[in-house]
Amino acid sequence: MASPAQRRRVRVRAPGKINVFLRVGSLLDDGYHDVATAYQAVSLYEDVRATPAADFSVTVTGSVDVHGVPTDGSNLAIRAARLLAARTGYAGGVRLEIDKHVPVAGGMGGGSADAAAALVACDALWGTGLGRDELVALGAELGADVPFALSGGTAIGVGRGDRLSPVLATGSFEWVIVVADFGLSTPDVYDELDRHRTRHKLDIAPPPVAPQVDAGVLQALRAGDPVMLADSMQNDLQPAALQLAPDLVDLLTLGESAEALAGIVSGSGPTIAFLAADQDAAIGLQVALSASGFTVVRAHGPVPGARIIDEE
Repeated sequence: MASPAQRRRVRVRAPGKINVFLRVGSLLDDGYHDVATAYQAVSLYEDVRATPAADFSVTVTGSVDVHGVPTDGSNLAIRAARLLAARTGYAGGVRLEIDKHVPVAGGMGGGSADAAAALVACDALWGTGLGRDELVALGAELGADVPFALSGGTAIGVGRGDRLSPVLATGSFEWVIVVADFGLSTPDVYDELDRHRTRHKLDIAPPPVAPQVDAGVLQALRAGDPVMLADSMQNDLQPAALQLAPDLVDLLTLGESAEALAGIVSGSGPTIAFLAADQDAAIGLQVALSASGFTVVRAHGPVPGARIIDEE
């Protein structure tokens, strides 16, 4: 392995995620919500290549539509690199090349994976030598999903979703993911959730002050039982996402009629993740949904978090 001074390039891979459970607390005075979520990192990845430079720049390509991804200072990977440089006193810059395979604005944490990969890549490239805990703390400043993209696997997140506790998940879960040809803004989905709760306050239970993940979800993950997990999955943001994108209702119905165990809006959507009983069932579901004209990919989880793939 090259020494920090000799490194000319570092490539890091970080996973997207599915929220197999997401409970959203009441609207707080600061305009945010506490959440309790069960994350699973899945085998759709972002690759970030970092090379030394005098300044900070980023290019973005990939197998998904990337036209809406910023390439200026607002890009989350650039923000991550600048934050690391500022905290460690590094005086140079970096050129980042992002190869995206996680849907953009799809509720699967692709931007957070980019930031996590950039932190790991720049730390290795520059030889700044931060430990994983320090990188996680920096990641939490960038966004609630960044710490999980660093850790990967399966975890419970509380607070803003960035206070993580790992969960032992046995076996592998098979997912069939339908990629929408549009995005949903996470703030817009949360705003719609608040409106939904106000409209239906006489019909639904009030949101919890301190949300928790249901015990059934943890039991299903520990048992590696997809049928049990299908019965336990929940996303409080789903009604809001379906209100903003009503065509997703028919997609959920179609997937479940094609023998998915269950379907769920991933995070704030609009990506839909269907849980399959096994790999053969996932292949059949992928074929059925593709035949209906949808863009479909298969993935499995859990997988590791951001890690170095190669370096020179």
